[in-house]
Amino acid sequence: MKSIIKIFTLFVIMMFGLSSHANFLNPNLDVREVRSSHILVKTRPEALKIKKDIESGNITFEQAAEIYSLCPSSVKGGDLGYFTRKQMEQQFSDVAFDLKPGEISDPVGTRFGWHIIKTVDKR
Repeated sequence: MKSIIKIFTLFVIMMFGLSSHANFLNPNLDVREVRSSHILVKTRPEALKIKKDIESGNITFEQAAEIYSLCPSSVKGGDLGYFTRKQMEQQFSDVAFDLKPGEISDPVGTRFGWHIIKTVDKR
């Protein structure tokens, strides 16, 4: 069975090229930048509560950022603008690039605190 998988993989690579095969496995490889917003708080429980309030419709993401976020971007509803993977902490970038536009993440921990991330656009 393993030899069949190896043969099939080699066939796909030869037929479609390595880059096409890689994009099939990870569609985010051709995305160079994302535009995301975030809410930065000190603790995971605080982030979970805020996310629950957003999901229940009690508050918008942008309103929550303005009220709760410790980041200076809070005055812009948490908008960070466009950035590349290397411009942010790896944990943050990995989630921001994996989200579909409009999706909101579960809390993500970095050395700065806990983030709730909303990806707005990809290019």
